[in-house]
Amino acid sequence: MTTQTVWRKPPFIKSPTVRWVVYIAIAVYVIGTIATLPIDWERTAQGLTRAQRIFSGAFPPSFERSGLLISGFMESLKIAILATTLGMILSVPLAFMAARNISPKPVYLIGRGTFILARSFHPVIVAIIFVKAVGFGPLAGALTLTVYSVGFVAKLLAERIEEIDFGQVEAMRSVGASFFSTMIYAILPQIMPRLVGLGIYQLDSNLRASAVVGIVGAGGIGATLANAFGRYDYDFALAITMVIVGAILISEAVSGMIRKRMT
Repeated sequence: MTTQTVWRKPPFIKSPTVRWVVYIAIAVYVIGTIATLPIDWERTAQGLTRAQRIFSGAFPPSFERSGLLISGFMESLKIAILATTLGMILSVPLAFMAARNISPKPVYLIGRGTFILARSFHPVIVAIIFVKAVGFGPLAGALTLTVYSVGFVAKLLAERIEEIDFGQVEAMRSVGASFFSTMIYAILPQIMPRLVGLGIYQLDSNLRASAVVGIVGAGGIGATLANAFGRYDYDFALAITMVIVGAILISEAVSGMIRKRMT
């Protein structure tokens, strides 16, 4: 008679004592954090009443100012396309600089430091800086999302360059090819599918982010939404929100179809 053994996933922490100490420490920390949060329960209760007033004023959504809504959305679309294009153009050379296997150490450090700096700040913070620098409007939004695109695309593209088949690079170098020839004919064809995929994803991401940075004055549909809330036009604000959600769903579906055809 054979006995059946059941495999069980080993615990993350093998020692039961250490495991329970960690669990208790996490529980104490969470309870202590919640207990020490400065929550004004009276104001929270009043907020529920205000939320009810906002939602009651938002239904049904109003599409009467559809011209303003469409112009705001088209501005967001232009911001997203421009930022994605500029971001991809800047990300390609930066990714080559930040690839450890093809760049000398000083160039590598400069490239890594540049996109680490671009990734260090939330787009809203960058948008506030550009709004202060160049004023309200779509230019601030395009510059913000360009920085956002560079921080994301350059990092992933540099990692892809570090994973390439280096045999093609060595073959080009063995026949005396220059660095740029090696880059164009040996490296670029290997990373092109990832580059196209990142461009499609970043366009989709920038369209979403343009609605957020617009709230702080960086143009696009977000600025229209902020103005609607400022005028207490909650029904128009709901219509804008529905358009944003619909546009993101459509862009997600289209980008998904394109990525499937690429694989």
